[in-house]
Amino acid sequence: MMRRSIPSLLLIALLAGCTAGPDYAGPPEILSADTGHRFVRAGEDVGVMDPALAEWWVLLDDPELPRLVETALSENPSLQAAQARIAQARASVRQDRAGRMPTLGTQAATIQGQLPGLEIQEGAPPSSQQPDPEAGSDDALSFYNVGLNANWELEFAGGSRRRIEAGNAQAAATVANAEDAKVQLTAEVANNYVNLREAQFRADQYRTQIKLQEEVLALTYQRYQQGALPLFPVGNANAELEVLKSQFAEAEADKAVLLDALAILSGRIPGSTAEDLSTPRDIPLPPDEVTVGDPASLIARRPDIRAAERTLAAATARIGVAEAARFPKLSFMGILGLGGSSPDDIFDVGEFSALAIPRLEWNFLDFGRVDASVDRAGAVRDEAVANYRQTVLAALRDAERALARFGQQRVALAASAQIKSQADSAADLNRQRFAAGAISKADLNRALREQQQASADLVRAKGALTLAWIALQKSLGLGWQEPVRDQ
Repeated sequence: MMRRSIPSLLLIALLAGCTAGPDYAGPPEILSADTGHRFVRAGEDVGVMDPALAEWWVLLDDPELPRLVETALSENPSLQAAQARIAQARASVRQDRAGRMPTLGTQAATIQGQLPGLEIQEGAPPSSQQPDPEAGSDDALSFYNVGLNANWELEFAGGSRRRIEAGNAQAAATVANAEDAKVQLTAEVANNYVNLREAQFRADQYRTQIKLQEEVLALTYQRYQQGALPLFPVGNANAELEVLKSQFAEAEADKAVLLDALAILSGRIPGSTAEDLSTPRDIPLPPDEVTVGDPASLIARRPDIRAAERTLAAATARIGVAEAARFPKLSFMGILGLGGSSPDDIFDVGEFSALAIPRLEWNFLDFGRVDASVDRAGAVRDEAVANYRQTVLAALRDAERALARFGQQRVALAASAQIKSQADSAADLNRQRFAAGAISKADLNRALREQQQASADLVRAKGALTLAWIALQKSLGLGWQEPVRDQ
């Protein structure tokens, strides 16, 4: 008998030591040795070293922007929801780990039954005697018990281990998604802030141009009344004035919208940031030296890629969870306590009862249910592989696009600065000509308006350059940091 049980015990031990499903071997390689060392559209003025500062908004050297970003990172409802999802994922992992351990609890039970044909009482009466209607029935069952119960389930194929592995990977993906939300949030705050400063400048410029154009309209109308001009120039001057008023109203509306956007991003109601940001400031400019690293460092840095990779790891582990359903499960249930056929027995220490129930479950015939579950898990893994590849390619596209636009905006800013310098020179010359009586006040105002427009175009080019730099930082996956862990 002992010899027969030895192979069975060995088989159970071998099954208990294995883990179903494939082991995770990492994500697929996307970059080669030729494509991973430098971005294609990184110009000569862009460094290949890794960015030294994750909090890139500090490099803009603006006194208000860091405060806005800090407030948004601590008060934004979307980030708070992301942190709640992290807590949910980690709790699920703890729950899966606890599921592998036995459970121990207290119980109190009573069993009352009538089992015809089964004589439970000791000493059955002779057949010649008639049953006494007043006496209790011999086929009645009564049982009372108070004590402890324990349950423990053993898996032979490591399904619970794969489930914990999948849970850990999914929790890590949830953390990465929260970090990606920080990247998106910081970039959005900075974008709205730069656009706000540009809208404030536009509003001031349009206000100045409106005053100049009102003077032009008045002078044109005066010359019309004097018979020196026809009515047509008056209409043109008035039309230009109305266009400027419309543009001014649009700039004021943009200011209100952007202020409300910054308030909501900071977890506050619309209008609460108006006092803090009402004073116009110059548009912050990016640093002269820009470093972007290489594509390989981008893949390692971007949290959305990390989230896709961890999702792939979780999907791989779930194949093992599905595979484990092919193998048997062994569970144990035990009851220890005091009890008997009378309620008084639960107070008698001599009436000790014990019950052990081992159970072996093996669904060897399921008509393809497990096969279908494994195939589905494999298809989910294949989808995760494709999603990972797509995420990496999209990240590389974002970086190359941001580099191209950043380089183009540098050229555009240089051109706008040259145009602004020429407009300043023309305005100075026309001031001298007006003082000498060579041109009219209306002609001078037109030259001053052109100067104001060139100044507005320059500010707009500065804003576009800063926005392109912000997009570059976002594409590099900057805006979050690994938490500092205690040693």
